[in-house]
Amino acid sequence: MAEKLFSPEEKAQITAAIQSAETRTSGEIQVHIENHCKGDVLDRAAEVFETLKMYQTKDRNGVLFYLAVLDHKFAILGDAGINAVVPKDFWVSTKDAMTALFREGKFTQGLIAGIHQAGDQLGAHFPFDQKGDQNELSDEISFG
Repeated sequence: MAEKLFSPEEKAQITAAIQSAETRTSGEIQVHIENHCKGDVLDRAAEVFETLKMYQTKDRNGVLFYLAVLDHKFAILGDAGINAVVPKDFWVSTKDAMTALFREGKFTQGLIAGIHQAGDQLGAHFPFDQKGDQNELSDEISFG
């Protein structure tokens, strides 16, 4: 189910949103989708964050969008570097905006909206450095 939630075109749109956001920042954004989340969604997102080695970015500025589609759970998890500089309620307000779109069945648009909001904050606090920046993590959606 998780891999079939998005069409190939929608997956390409999500990947393009990640790539677009990352052209303005040294930060890294990843999307991970699976069917079920046993237990607390933030705990599971933290496990995925570690599995994907998102904590290894130079400035600790990775952001994970985690979705458990059959359980209707999702979380946004930022690393220490980005969490230190975003407004206190930033992740909650981003999640709320995404939830509104998800409730309308607009999953692709919801993810893209969240990616753009995260990208704006990453760009403001961790601007892209043409001389030394490299893509540290995959831009492709991962599935569990």
